[in-house]
Amino acid sequence: MSISINLPDGSRKDFDHNPTVLEVAASIGERLAQATLGAQLNGNKQIVDLRTKLEDGTSLRIITTKDEEANEVIRHSAAHIMAQAVQELWPEVKITFGPATEDGFFYDFDTPKPFEAEDLEKIEAKMKEIIKRNLPLTQMQWSHDKALQTFSKMGERFKAEHIESLNLDEVSIYQQGDWFDLCSGPHVQSTGQVKAVKVLSLAGAYWRGDENNPQLTRVYGTAFADKKLLKEHLERLEEAKKRDHRKLGKELGLFHFDAISPGAPFFTGKGTIIYRELQNFMRSMYLKYGYQEVITPMIFDVDLYHKSGHYQNYRENMYFMETDHREYSAKPMNCPGHCMLYGFERKSYRDLPWRIADFGRLHRYERSGAMHGLTRVRTFCQDDAHIFCTLDQMQDEIKTFMEFLDEVYLKLGMSEYKIYLSTRPEKRMGDDAVWDKAEQSLEEALKRLGLSYTINPGDGAFYGPKLDIMFVDALKRPWQLGTLQCDFNLPENFDLKYVGADNSTHRPVMLHRAILGSIERFLGVYLEHCAGRLPTWLSPEQVRIISISDSQKDFCQSIYKRLQAEQIRSNLDSRVEKLGFKIREAQLQRIPYILIIGDKEMDSKTVSVRLPSGENIQGLSLEEFAKQISLEVSDRKLQLGITTLR
Repeated sequence: MSISINLPDGSRKDFDHNPTVLEVAASIGERLAQATLGAQLNGNKQIVDLRTKLEDGTSLRIITTKDEEANEVIRHSAAHIMAQAVQELWPEVKITFGPATEDGFFYDFDTPKPFEAEDLEKIEAKMKEIIKRNLPLTQMQWSHDKALQTFSKMGERFKAEHIESLNLDEVSIYQQGDWFDLCSGPHVQSTGQVKAVKVLSLAGAYWRGDENNPQLTRVYGTAFADKKLLKEHLERLEEAKKRDHRKLGKELGLFHFDAISPGAPFFTGKGTIIYRELQNFMRSMYLKYGYQEVITPMIFDVDLYHKSGHYQNYRENMYFMETDHREYSAKPMNCPGHCMLYGFERKSYRDLPWRIADFGRLHRYERSGAMHGLTRVRTFCQDDAHIFCTLDQMQDEIKTFMEFLDEVYLKLGMSEYKIYLSTRPEKRMGDDAVWDKAEQSLEEALKRLGLSYTINPGDGAFYGPKLDIMFVDALKRPWQLGTLQCDFNLPENFDLKYVGADNSTHRPVMLHRAILGSIERFLGVYLEHCAGRLPTWLSPEQVRIISISDSQKDFCQSIYKRLQAEQIRSNLDSRVEKLGFKIREAQLQRIPYILIIGDKEMDSKTVSVRLPSGENIQGLSLEEFAKQISLEVSDRKLQLGITTLR
């Protein structure tokens, strides 16, 4: 028997048996074998365990400690090391699961006594001890009965419950030293390959994410292939704490939350300015890209959602009410109402594409543990729009959507993003043939545009596949904001039609799209991206006028009135306080321009401008200053424009 394994450089390795990934690595070189953590097979992005046996003709890409994908394996193994550390410290603690995440890992524990902050140091110290032992990880296959009996006898009821739910003849077990866990992998060769770990925080969690199940203690951590990468990550985490939009929102006086309405922000006057400016920005873009803005009802009879499929597929996320012996729901999405609007008037192929946008308020139930400031709320509005078009027009509409998105993101200084093609979820409506057609259409459009993308299997909407736009912020964190969803199902459900050039009726394609996404979520993400320092056109207060002494009060008042007349958002600080104190206060509010007015400025009828950098520009006429600010705002410039006057 001859087994051939194809390598990325075009060469191949031959074996007289089915080799493991690690065996192939060892046949290439000892150093490669020592660094091997897993592999990708036949172009698939999923990482398989280094112990996986390979079939003849497999195309193999070995993942080593130098690859970015290595973090997934290292962090998954670090979660096991954490669980072992916890049970060595507190044998009475029971374990559940510990997956790798985008930034690290966590493990959920059933603890008789809740962990405290000082326990994290003990867990980390024990983890480092286990890493130092360099324990080999061995994978074993146990029969269903053996695994169930073993974990049941140990009192590991969560593991036993999961084994029963798997309905498999055999299950995978990984052992390191005397400790073992139910897991399908992938994992490192030995604990010593996890070079740098940090235990970060505690949180509450529920078994299987269900609030009706037992409450658990979740311990978060992170791990890297070397200490330098860990140090850089921890520095980013510290910066992220400073940029936390909840902290900034409070400091800048933009919004509040209260238990009287969970998950529903109260926007102050300042926060509302930012909110409206973002909406107005999108409205100006709608004119350019051919959208009509519409208004649709907020509450509908549930018959609408039976028709759209939301009742069957999205019910757990909706709010319901009963009145006049009928059941109603606050809308979670605009699309059913937009389908109704389309159907009210007869459409011809000449009317398509028909693009409508809606800033309607939406309500979706989020579990209390999932809510997080503005980025996960229960009431919000989106820069939501729907495009009804012919099949022939769809590729052009997807192209135009990407152009639209690029223009908006460039204007906002959001130059880096990734595209994910999210395919059919398990819970969905429509035939597989329809899904095939929709997924192929999106993939074809991306290929035509030459855009790189990643397949995100199973994460599409219940009515269609989608493109998810993952914006990468200043701290290199991905955020899902924009989306384009291809839908052949809702037009079918609502019997939407248009009369074609052949005088016959046809079914339109429906494209769901958003660019900012939820405005609440976008604002939270953008505040963190900018560290609260917004461009002038978005800033609630664009100019702060500060008098040095009481003698300039009248002149400062005249400056204030002039700026207000030019619709430049400004405030006057004429308090009898130290100048440094007043400047510092304005700087903490991230105000783009601070005007410092003393006797010299009053006598010369000029202004002195202090920039966020600390630079000062003196001797500017008020007329020129106001003109430059107005131009900067009207053009929605990203950078400060006043520096050009120096």
